Amino acid sequence: MTAAALEPTEPRLHASATSTEHEVVIEPRPGWSPLNLRDLWAYRGLFYFLCWRDIKVRYKQTVLGASWAIIQPVMTAVIFTAFFGQRGNMPSDGVPYLLFAYSGLVLWTFFAYAMAQASNSLVNSANLVSKVYFPRLIVPIASALAGVVDFCMASLVLVALMVYYKVPPTPALAMLPVFVIFAFAVALAAGLWFSALNVQYRDVRFVVPFLVQLGLFASPIIYAGSYTSGKTHVLLAMNPMTGVIEGFRWAVLGKNHVDPLAIGLSIVITSVVLLSGLFYFRRVEQRFADVV
Repeated sequence: MTAAALEPTEPRLHASATSTEHEVVIEPRPGWSPLNLRDLWAYRGLFYFLCWRDIKVRYKQTVLGASWAIIQPVMTAVIFTAFFGQRGNMPSDGVPYLLFAYSGLVLWTFFAYAMAQASNSLVNSANLVSKVYFPRLIVPIASALAGVVDFCMASLVLVALMVYYKVPPTPALAMLPVFVIFAFAVALAAGLWFSALNVQYRDVRFVVPFLVQLGLFASPIIYAGSYTSGKTHVLLAMNPMTGVIEGFRWAVLGKNHVDPLAIGLSIVITSVVLLSGLFYFRRVEQRFADVV
């Protein structure tokens, strides 16, 4: 039986009492399907394999290898410092502009990579998706999570800059993992929608880079969030990454306070987009093998 024949149905996994193997029961699931997240755990081995595959493919047959994870945000921060910091006199909340810009870029680069990888993950894994059954949700999550390695490497430069500019860590640093997970949730929320839409509408892959470039300037990376006010501040706060970047910068540098409006809007918007993306992904998942 082909994968296409199995796709319109919903498999249920049952653990056998005498074996570690799983019994797959095929049942029709009309309409909206439940998330059935327990399947992710059942196929955790495949999840680990896909993560490791994406990490190896990213640096295979490259001259500089993993150094690209550092070069990109460093060079961008240097350019921003030269044009916006020195010539544009952009406010940086009393932090040296290079450190200010890089602290935002290191998280933004992680977000942008995770969202782009998740958006193209199903199309890039078309051979796997069209041949065997597994929870398709594994593909965008694994692709997005592969960016954690780049983030960790780029964070080493952030630590070096903090030492150079003599910026000591504060107790707020304990909140750092929260904002990193938050950034991953925002990337996954958008990536689920784009990955599902990209299977049917291939021009979505051209929209994602444009949105990333637009979002770079709509996020408080080259300027401080306190630089805006009134309706402009509210409008920019509706960008989920605004609250995430400001929170991350607060956790790392310990300067100022987190904007409650930006954080609140980020939580609400991300939750809505992530949950709706999960359910939409599950609804159209049954057609992936036929379309991709």
